[in-house]
Amino acid sequence: MKIITWNCNGALRNKFGYLTDFDADIVLIQECENPTETKHLAYKNWAENHLWIGDNKSKGLGIFAKKNIKIKRLNWSDKYENHSVKYFLPCMVNDDFNLLAVWNHRNNSPTFGYIGQLWKYLQINKSNLHECLILGDFNSNKIWDKWDRWWNHTDVVAELNEIGIQSLYHRYHNESQGSETQATFFLHKNIQKPYHIDYIFGSSKYNSSLKKMTFGDVHDCLKLSDHLPIICEF
Repeated sequence: MKIITWNCNGALRNKFGYLTDFDADIVLIQECENPTETKHLAYKNWAENHLWIGDNKSKGLGIFAKKNIKIKRLNWSDKYENHSVKYFLPCMVNDDFNLLAVWNHRNNSPTFGYIGQLWKYLQINKSNLHECLILGDFNSNKIWDKWDRWWNHTDVVAELNEIGIQSLYHRYHNESQGSETQATFFLHKNIQKPYHIDYIFGSSKYNSSLKKMTFGDVHDCLKLSDHLPIICEF
């Protein structure tokens, strides 16, 4: 099975053709429009088998699968102390394994933006995440940890590790958090401003079954988005 995660930087209706050459079984896209509300027929047809969440039809989080793959949305809570966190889309694939699509959002929070949203989601759904595959745009890296904060990137990674969930990139490339040699994001599409903020986390069975991890070509991708797609083959 081949799975891709990519922040398309909006307007997926004009960019989904870029993904066809990868021939992925499942594609997770951040910042994409709602296929059910688009007038773009080619995009609607491409997205025939999908799940999507978002506050407006133009920018949300989607899971797109080949027609022969069953994706069923799971009813996991997104409420932490009466506040909803954004954006998390859990699903079951082929009645076989669970997948959580992530697009960490600021969510107008003065303190718990981005990685803080995932920290909160972990507190309410940790029991669901054993043996799960977690993929997406985390908008976070260890280099932005703050000394007086208990929900830093490092804290989230540690909590995931406690339930047997680790970053596939860091295991595959034998690199440490915060010392990544492969960027996934280029600020303002500037190749001189690289950061690693997109991740694929999974339990030991995903680490052991990972055959290949690659990234989209920088020059091709930066024509479309400020993020690179991550392509994993299991």
